[in-house]
Amino acid sequence: MLNRMISRITLAAGLSMLGCFGRAAEPLKIGIVAPLTGPAAESGRYQTQGAKLAADEVNKAGGVLGRPIELVIEDDQTTNPGIVLAFSKLAGDKDIPAFIGSVRSTQVHAMAPDIQRLGKPVMIGGTDPQLTHMGNPWLFRFRPNDTYSARVIADYGVKTLGKKKWVIVHSTDAFGANGMKNLVEALKGMGVEPVLVQGYTNNSQDFTPVVLAVKQSGADVIGSYMTFETDVGIFAKQLLQLGVKNAWVGSPSIVTTTALKLAGSALSGSYAVTDFNRDSSPTAKEFAAKYEAAYKSTPDLFSAWPYDAVHVLALAINNANSLDPQKIRESLLSVKDYSGAEGLYNFDKNGDGLHGYNIVKNDNGKIVFITHVDFND
Repeated sequence: MLNRMISRITLAAGLSMLGCFGRAAEPLKIGIVAPLTGPAAESGRYQTQGAKLAADEVNKAGGVLGRPIELVIEDDQTTNPGIVLAFSKLAGDKDIPAFIGSVRSTQVHAMAPDIQRLGKPVMIGGTDPQLTHMGNPWLFRFRPNDTYSARVIADYGVKTLGKKKWVIVHSTDAFGANGMKNLVEALKGMGVEPVLVQGYTNNSQDFTPVVLAVKQSGADVIGSYMTFETDVGIFAKQLLQLGVKNAWVGSPSIVTTTALKLAGSALSGSYAVTDFNRDSSPTAKEFAAKYEAAYKSTPDLFSAWPYDAVHVLALAINNANSLDPQKIRESLLSVKDYSGAEGLYNFDKNGDGLHGYNIVKNDNGKIVFITHVDFND
């Protein structure tokens, strides 16, 4: 029954601070769609906590246009129909000037037509490159897209690890399919043809056929684009159970807090390209410390990008000195050299703010930062 309900939660961030705004200052609403139920509910908790932490900080610093931020959150149920419904509820509130969208590319695709019709800025975390290249001027990405992740996975796996026999494991949704295509292209550019490209459907309960295909392929390295952390956990454990010891260089999902909890030692020795790592910058380290102090939990990309999104959106609205959607959009595009938890933001004309990834290694459960790779294109 719970999964069929759309839950509306209103978080008045920093209510104790309202006195400093004066009685006449009405809260400024920011809409958020997040998975409060469904298979990604834990990531939804990280998302809302990251956003709330940022809103508290913005409010303590004086708010936005002299008003405290109020986060209005709708449950997207981890489904495409759910996020369309959730966004439609938020979009119906004329007092919301901008929104925090989904980290799931397939869900951003589902809500994109409604975003374009509404004509208000939406901050997103989905990494499918197409999202900011399909003529929708209202999408602003707060994670690097997967043209970059594919190049880093391929380069590190081939040049540093010396691996030439690749198997690519990917979800068949928009994120996984496009990540796979970008990785195939990146490998071919280095003279490497994957020995196997293996897709799977999200929320699979048994990866035995996929693991056996990997084992029989003769590959010496796995490159992966897996959407859900639960799938990562099952896949990693079954690799271990069936004796597959290939090197593994994966997309950010294999170093999320949830995946690490579910997979345990099965992920030890794997590598990942990830947008957030606490040791990648002083700003990331500071965010991690504040998040842990507030929530007694380890932050990951699911909390880092909405934290940055709220802060950058607040900055853009203050700089625009207006709630007009077009002025907010122009102000967002003008953000340069903003140091966030995810990295250094320089928005291009397409609405992409970040242009690089971190490489990390799972060393017996500890995520060790190796290096950061940035791109100028």
